[in-house]
Amino acid sequence: MTPGVKPLVAGNWKMNGTAASLAEVEAVCAAPAATTFETLLCVPATLVERAARKADGSALMIGGEDCHAKESGAHTGDVSAEMLADAGASAVIVGHSERRTDHGETDGEVAAKAEAAWRAGLTAIICVGETREEREAGDAESVVGTQLAGSIPDAMTAATTVIAYEPVWAIGTGLVPSSEDIAAMHAFIRKTVSERFGDEGAAIRILYGGSVKPGNAAEIFAIPNVDGGLIGGASLKAVDFLAICDGIGG
Repeated sequence: MTPGVKPLVAGNWKMNGTAASLAEVEAVCAAPAATTFETLLCVPATLVERAARKADGSALMIGGEDCHAKESGAHTGDVSAEMLADAGASAVIVGHSERRTDHGETDGEVAAKAEAAWRAGLTAIICVGETREEREAGDAESVVGTQLAGSIPDAMTAATTVIAYEPVWAIGTGLVPSSEDIAAMHAFIRKTVSERFGDEGAAIRILYGGSVKPGNAAEIFAIPNVDGGLIGGASLKAVDFLAICDGIGG
């Protein structure tokens, strides 16, 4: 954890969830509210409004999983940041590796989406991370550094932005980097954003994502500069998500 930074445990449901899944949102809302960290579930666009209604009055925040850079227009099938905000979202994930890989999103497009999130009053969760091949080639920091430089707009503040480090090879695979590797990358990210953004970079939350589970959450969250997690599959079940939250405590 980073001293003075309030941790965040965020879930990413990806392309999962129907109306029946809202019972999991209700279960998270029913748990005792934490005071030392924040919780967020980013759900498919079809569920944002209904999830936000379920979470109304609770400590749980609801977010989207992606947004278009434009406010409106001829973009069939896309969802704008303003639409997410109108549906009750308070945050949106941008630049997830699955978007970068499946849809060919560039750093510049990710930056534009982050600016769109801010325009709509949403927190932008900007994702970065290297592939297994890039890590084995010794290029992990170079790849992540390039993503940070191109994906974070100059107007970034710690209040409007979260960075999520997700090594691509650890997402949904059960593989987890060593604590030393996570610590090294998070220290690199902290140094990089602090050099560029000063106090804002020193205060921004940096989440770890990639096969975080109830059994390893406490160990991961104890690593310096890890200010919470971006949780994939384990966030689909309230019991698992809440158990991961217990890794932070409070």
